[in-house]
Amino acid sequence: MTKPRLHLDSDASDAALQRELLKRGHDVTRTPNEWIQHDSSDEEQLRNAAQRKRVIFTHNSRDFFPLAKRILRHAGIIVSPQIPMPRKFKALDRFLNEATAEEMEDQIRWLSDWEGNQERSSPDK
Repeated sequence: MTKPRLHLDSDASDAALQRELLKRGHDVTRTPNEWIQHDSSDEEQLRNAAQRKRVIFTHNSRDFFPLAKRILRHAGIIVSPQIPMPRKFKALDRFLNEATAEEMEDQIRWLSDWEGNQERSSPDK
C-alpha cells in the first residue's frame, strides 16, 4: 500500500498549509510550481496531478464533480468547503496518514471523511 501524494490546486493553494504538511513528512505540492501555472484551468490541474499520481485537493466542488465524470482516470480528488486552517490541516494530515494511493484512484471524496473523532478504537477494546 502506497501513501498518497497530495497536490493543492490553485483554489486551495496555501503555502502555510503546504509547509505544515511537509513538516509532518507528507509529499505535498501546490499550484503554481514548475509543472503547473497559477492560471491553469481546473482540467489542466487535474490532468497534471494525475500524470504525477497526485491526489488533488480543492475547494471548487462545483467544477471538480463534473470534471471527475469526464476525466475518469486520476489519482483522486478531495473537495472541501472553505474551513479554518487548523481543521483543514488536521483532516488532510489524517487523510495522508490513513488513506492509500490505491484506494483513492479515480475517487472523489469529501475532506469531512477525515474529520471528526481522531481516536480509533483498538480491536480488543
